[in-house]
Amino acid sequence: MKGISYSRYGGPEVLEYGEVRDPKVGPDSVLVKVRAAAVNPVDWKCRAGYLDGALEAVFPVVPGWDVSGVVVQPGPSVSEFSVGDEVIGYVREDFLSRGTFAEYVAAPVRTLARKPRNLTWEEAAGLPLVGLTAYQVLTKALRVKRGETVLIHAAAGGVGSIAVQIARHLGARAIGTASEANHDFVRSLGGEPVTYGDGLAERVRGLAPEGVDAAFDTIGGDTLKTSANLLAPEGRLVSIADGDVVDYGGRYWFVRPDADDLTRLADLAEQGVVSVHVSETFPLERAADAHRRSEEGRTRGKIAVTVDWPDETAGVRPGAARGS
Repeated sequence: MKGISYSRYGGPEVLEYGEVRDPKVGPDSVLVKVRAAAVNPVDWKCRAGYLDGALEAVFPVVPGWDVSGVVVQPGPSVSEFSVGDEVIGYVREDFLSRGTFAEYVAAPVRTLARKPRNLTWEEAAGLPLVGLTAYQVLTKALRVKRGETVLIHAAAGGVGSIAVQIARHLGARAIGTASEANHDFVRSLGGEPVTYGDGLAERVRGLAPEGVDAAFDTIGGDTLKTSANLLAPEGRLVSIADGDVVDYGGRYWFVRPDADDLTRLADLAEQGVVSVHVSETFPLERAADAHRRSEEGRTRGKIAVTVDWPDETAGVRPGAARGS
């Protein structure tokens, strides 16, 4: 099958488009024909080797953890999905090798949920990682309650934009940091935007003089200290970007695949509670350009890559389209 892979750590230039090994479908997995995959900052951080101390790379690595697509072959012990089911997934394993930037991926059922019917393939692919991150941090780590005030950093980005929507759904007030150009976007999500940078603490204090009940850090560095200083008494701080959060009495969180949580997110999307903004799409063979755009750090919402499927290969398992 065709896919993207890299055989060494490095910049976007190490990403190659071409033939990659066909996935094997284990007992608890399903073979998914990929329609779209999303780019996340963690993808290029893995590619650059920044996570080498935590995740072993088995080269060549097919990158990508987010996917939307169609089930073409369930594993022998799978009863949750059937051929033709449209699914989404956060297909992360404990090592780097078998990702979603390819024509097919073998996805464990623990990583999947049914695709929201009202989302495009690109929007659906952009939901799993950022949606699970936002949902798990807000409901499990920060335990946000109705009537509380939550500070969400990078509120126009992938995780932040979903976090604003979920916080509002939980009945909380969402204050979100964003550039001036993205203030209207944050307002459209139900958040109250504040410009990040010098003077941020004073601007947040102007909106929440008593401090915030919870702070959701997606940036790290000096943002941690600022967030900690803005907490109300008994306020909670969680970071997904910087382990030094523990020095400020907070908690570090790394999202995990959870089929039940992903199903709840899909339901919220179908109810219109959560929407996914896709700022740009690239064909699979231009995945390196998609990585470059993500690394610029100015994306509103999500970046997606798409797989072009000619009608004659729709639903065909890997190898069959080539006559094997």
